Amino acid sequence: MKTVIFKKSECETDFLLTVRDWQSLRYTHVITDTYNTDYFEVLFFKRAKGYVELNHSEIAVTDNTIVFISPYQKRKWKLDPDHLDFTMLIFQEDFLNDFFSDKLFTYRMLYFYQLKCPLKLPVAQDEMEKYYSTLMEIKAELQHIRMDSVHIIRSLLYYLLQKLNRNYSEMYDLPLELPVNNYAYQFKQLMEVHIKEKQRIEDYCELLRISRITLNKAVKAQFNLTASQLLKYRLLLEIKNLLLFSELNVSQIAGELNFSEAAHMMRFFKQQTGITTGAFLQDYQNGRI
Repeated sequence: MKTVIFKKSECETDFLLTVRDWQSLRYTHVITDTYNTDYFEVLFFKRAKGYVELNHSEIAVTDNTIVFISPYQKRKWKLDPDHLDFTMLIFQEDFLNDFFSDKLFTYRMLYFYQLKCPLKLPVAQDEMEKYYSTLMEIKAELQHIRMDSVHIIRSLLYYLLQKLNRNYSEMYDLPLELPVNNYAYQFKQLMEVHIKEKQRIEDYCELLRISRITLNKAVKAQFNLTASQLLKYRLLLEIKNLLLFSELNVSQIAGELNFSEAAHMMRFFKQQTGITTGAFLQDYQNGRI
């Protein structure tokens, strides 16, 4: 499976961020191969007809749809090339870390690393035009860098991502209140790093140096899920990724994820999905998922 790497030279930018129009990216989103990237993507579709297979779910993409993709998420596009007009915002996390002092910024955005709700946001046409206006301002600054461009880009990007976060929160009825602490976001960040070797809530409580009650309260407040539910969602996603995109068999995947026996992993998988790993693979091969 191909991994697309962010390259400043190819993106014609001095930053780890760019805005690309559909003419330069069209081929990528009509091919049927599975691939991933090492950067975040926010795709603003003015016109689209088809779907993207992301996180093993088929997400319908229609006119005035915004799609959110995090680094290394596997995806496969099936879009009508004759009904396609979109602009893409691309950036690496290091760019945000350099721009913003908040190192957990991407984890605060509800649409990145989202495990429960669809990774898309349908919007009204006039709302899409407002987003496009902001994108074009960012693009103009990137194409003609001046002494104060970095500040203009920072403010426009911050506004755009936060506005999307508010609208996404309203669409899927997700809490947006400022947290008392960062435990919920740190938990999400730690799962991305340690999910292969740590599948117990206690492991993350130890890393965070907090109690299970404290962690659960923080996660529930931010994501309306228990810490255990969020961990199970993330572990299930990892199993599915390895089943579909690695050369490992079920026993080897169980070993990779530190299950004591393959049967334990298969039992967990069936409890979460209602089907066996074999049935999941068959459904995928037959295009049913």
